[in-house]
Amino acid sequence: MGDNHSFRSQPDEQPNQLRLLIMLHNIGATEAAKALTIVQISEWTRMDASELQGHLQKLIELGYAKHFRSEETDKYHLTTDGIRKVLSLYS
Repeated sequence: MGDNHSFRSQPDEQPNQLRLLIMLHNIGATEAAKALTIVQISEWTRMDASELQGHLQKLIELGYAKHFRSEETDKYHLTTDGIRKVLSLYS
């Protein structure tokens, strides 16, 4: 039960959002220069693009991810808080 609590320290977090957070960290989307598109994230995570959009929006609201437009394309990457969150799951 203790391990589960640390995994869900925020009431709004859901398992798929945490999975996505970990995946973004593992594939290196940790700064603007390494940001990925929805299509790229979908390929890595095997998650549907429309489902991803909702999870990414929630991660942005929680302060764990950032979004910006580059050459007419939306890109996403983790924030420092997002990286810290992932690392806290392993400690």
